[in-house]
Amino acid sequence: MDAPQVEKDTMIGELLEIDQNIAPILFGIGMHCLGCPASQMETIEEAAMVHGINPEDLVTEINKFLAKENSEAQAAE
Repeated sequence: MDAPQVEKDTMIGELLEIDQNIAPILFGIGMHCLGCPASQMETIEEAAMVHGINPEDLVTEINKFLAKENSEAQAAE
């Protein structure tokens, strides 16, 4: 099974539904309001820009994380 992929227009709420283990990545760049209802409706791009982060770099980091986690899960099967 292929790892899920996110894009700049993926909503933060959707992102956390894909994998809650992404939260530490977001906390690490200063996105501490993940539980806020308003943040759930922001895209990765919007949230990154508010926090002064390049959205493309963030998407790349998240997708690398998801691929690694998927690879580890498949190896464990």
